[in-house]
Amino acid sequence: MRKIFLSLLVVFSTFSCIQAQKTSFDQVALDDVMWTTQQKDITFGEILEKYKGRTVVIDVWASWCSDCIKGLPKVEALQKAHPEVVYLFLSMDKTFENWIVGVEKHRISGEHYMAKDGMKGVFGQSVDLDWIPRYMIVDPNGKIVLYKAVEADDAKIAEALKKLKQKNKR
Repeated sequence: MRKIFLSLLVVFSTFSCIQAQKTSFDQVALDDVMWTTQQKDITFGEILEKYKGRTVVIDVWASWCSDCIKGLPKVEALQKAHPEVVYLFLSMDKTFENWIVGVEKHRISGEHYMAKDGMKGVFGQSVDLDWIPRYMIVDPNGKIVLYKAVEADDAKIAEALKKLKQKNKR
């Protein structure tokens, strides 16, 4: 029994590490249709294409999420420290109206889009979304360099942005 448990633990740990190391979005995520702030359809792939050549910090959030709102000052600090980066906010709100009110109420500066089907929808499932806020970083070539952070002041975010900035200076 102990050997079975240890074997399952090793398999689970290996799978978790593989999943945590995702470096690209799958086609399901890229094809997912979201809304612009004008309630026009756009795929996630089209959104990423708009910012190709730039470093992008993706903040997956919702106006109903208290942790997301509490984290906004940390996001603002990140924006001040790294103004050269595109800040892409992907809302998991339940309604278009609530999302727009949340962006305005909290004066969130950046690029805004909304997943039409929430956290448990197509995009959420394709990026293993189990908690928000969730932060990801995409390099100028479209490669995911940070797949998962849940705090805007996570040292992994600062480290990834610093490395990308140094790499881009060369």
